[in-house]
Amino acid sequence: MVLVLVVFVLYAIGLAVALGRAGYRSPATPAAASAASRSRPTRVLIVGATGGTGRQLVAQALERGLAVTALVRDPSRLTITHPRLTVVRGNVLDAGSVAAAMSGQEAVLSALGHKRFFPPNRILSEGTRNVVRAMEAHGVSRFVCETSMGIGDSAGRLGVYYTFFTIPVILPFYYRDKARQEKIIAASPLDWVIVRPGLLTNGAKRGGYRHGRRVGSFFWTMRISRAEVADFMLDQLESDTYLRTAPGVCG
Repeated sequence: MVLVLVVFVLYAIGLAVALGRAGYRSPATPAAASAASRSRPTRVLIVGATGGTGRQLVAQALERGLAVTALVRDPSRLTITHPRLTVVRGNVLDAGSVAAAMSGQEAVLSALGHKRFFPPNRILSEGTRNVVRAMEAHGVSRFVCETSMGIGDSAGRLGVYYTFFTIPVILPFYYRDKARQEKIIAASPLDWVIVRPGLLTNGAKRGGYRHGRRVGSFFWTMRISRAEVADFMLDQLESDTYLRTAPGVCG
């Protein structure tokens, strides 16, 4: 029994190290952060709009006065209606439907996710590759994408429970694909921001959340509401503070 436990702990540590290497890692001497603002886009495409964070992105983007296009597989799952909301049926794994939805957009927000944890797949990475290619083809430069803490230079920062149980037992393939997703974004010429939230909740947007490269904890699982993640992601459309970096965000 002790041997099994030791082997499992070594596996969990090895997986955390592998995810740290596989995801995006900031350069040893990163460029100085800019507090500069840019003009706010008026038309945005939201990918993953029927998920928890995606629905918050749609609602809050509309509240901010943006014209929103939501790319969804099943339009009936998005119950929000608004004169400035266009719902487009499509699939991120279908490059043609992504390209069609991209026409006329000025920025893209992605909260892409799924629950197909087994067997291994590349839904996140291949879907994101299609988004990146469509953005390049249509001249859309601003890309804000939600991934997760626990990848790249945030490896281990979801706390002991996630590092030693949830990720290695339930989500190893899911997080491996998130790491591939980050690498695809980081290799692109886009003006991207990768947003890594802590454990997501359905709480209200209260403000006062923390963000940056060193947020999170190696011991405790830090939480943040999907509403606050959406708020932070929308802020990145107008700010270059985290341009081409991967800040964590948690309550």
